[in-house]
Amino acid sequence: MTDDNHNLTIRIGHDELIIRQRYQVLSIVNDVLIGVWFLIGSFMFFSDEWVFAGTCLFVIGSVEMLIRPVIRLARHVHLQRIRGPETPTTDATYDF
Repeated sequence: MTDDNHNLTIRIGHDELIIRQRYQVLSIVNDVLIGVWFLIGSFMFFSDEWVFAGTCLFVIGSVEMLIRPVIRLARHVHLQRIRGPETPTTDATYDF
């Protein structure tokens, strides 16, 4: 819907907006943790004594990368439940 000032107004239900925000925050926290694990693990590779611990952090970071699509899928299922199956899903721009 547009008004006289050519501004675009999109109406999203209150529940949907809250759900989107929660999953977005969860996704951001997950991405930050991935960066932390890989950064600390990288520094640990500078010392032979810390290589095993660094490798463990790389494994943890890899597992967190697998969590990304799980977060997206959970958000999609959650939104689909509140919208109903007849509502088209064209929210690829919110794919976090």
